[in-house]
Amino acid sequence: QVGLVESGGGLVQAGGSLRLSCAASGHTVSSYAMGWFRQAPGKEREFVAAIGWSGGRTNYADSVKGRFTISRANAENTVYLQMNSLKPEDTAVYYCAAAAAYSAVVDGRGYWGKGTLVTVSL
Repeated sequence: QVGLVESGGGLVQAGGSLRLSCAASGHTVSSYAMGWFRQAPGKEREFVAAIGWSGGRTNYADSVKGRFTISRANAENTVYLQMNSLKPEDTAVYYCAAAAAYSAVVDGRGYWGKGTLVTVSL
């Protein structure tokens, strides 16, 4: 079993930055691929970014490439999402995800946190 707890969400003006954190707990979580998804009001949950267990492999949604950076600190069982140049359309609940297989994280299959709300104002 894997537990995931997100933090770092909040209200920020357009053009600003936030860093989300996801603290993971559970057996061998440092060997899991991890990722971030988001769900805006009235929309389906969508993939944002993923990172392999070693940090050497990453993928991003086209909508966030060049603005968001995913990273991880395995010693602290934590994954981060640095979000820069935020736009109002980035407003959503952001969820952390984890799975043993990288493809499973990208596909949204695996363990989920409860989410943290990010609101970007004009």
